[in-house]
Amino acid sequence: MNNSNKRLNLRPINIMVLTEKHTQILEKAELLFAEKGFDGTSVRDIADYAGVNLAMINYYFGSKEKLLEAMFHYRMAATRERLEDIIANKTLSFFQKVEILIDEHINKVLNKQCFFRILFQAQVINKNKQILKIIREYKLGYTKLISSLIEEGQKAKLIRKEIDVVLLLTTMTGTVTQVVINKDFYREFNNHKKMPDQALNELLKNKLSTHIKQVFKSIMGYEE
Repeated sequence: MNNSNKRLNLRPINIMVLTEKHTQILEKAELLFAEKGFDGTSVRDIADYAGVNLAMINYYFGSKEKLLEAMFHYRMAATRERLEDIIANKTLSFFQKVEILIDEHINKVLNKQCFFRILFQAQVINKNKQILKIIREYKLGYTKLISSLIEEGQKAKLIRKEIDVVLLLTTMTGTVTQVVINKDFYREFNNHKKMPDQALNELLKNKLSTHIKQVFKSIMGYEE
């Protein structure tokens, strides 16, 4: 992965080393932030929900703002590492990599809905400049990685040369995020009111996978 970062000139983002206790606190805070909002959640709320004392949170993170920053690093760094692994995998074809990336993004949003609500809110509210900076740096890294994959397909003459990578990725991330955030509307419109949440998530996963792959094929100009 270090070689990939060097080749693509990705600027590494310094993050803290997380212990099991760090992640326990972050994951409990994530649930509260998604439910009550960042401003509506106190450090005391997080300590009580995580089953730790207040001093431990202050010692580990320093402040609620720093805890939120650590949460974004925790979630987004894992995504970057996974992208690097998939793109560097020599056993996968170009098309397999594209489809894996699509499916993994959909699964990630469905499985980490609380974090993606916080991510969406942070960008819409546009208030915390440090969080916006973290998001921007990771998004630049993700986009450079995907751009390297697109270039691989173009050099092999598998896809079109005229592809706007930012618009391509926004088509995927925007569609998936909006569908998942508004899944109650999808449930109501399609008369799935009695469908259990897990079953609805599975339905959305399959529908989104088929839809996004069809869109990518149309934009990139290929048929397997």
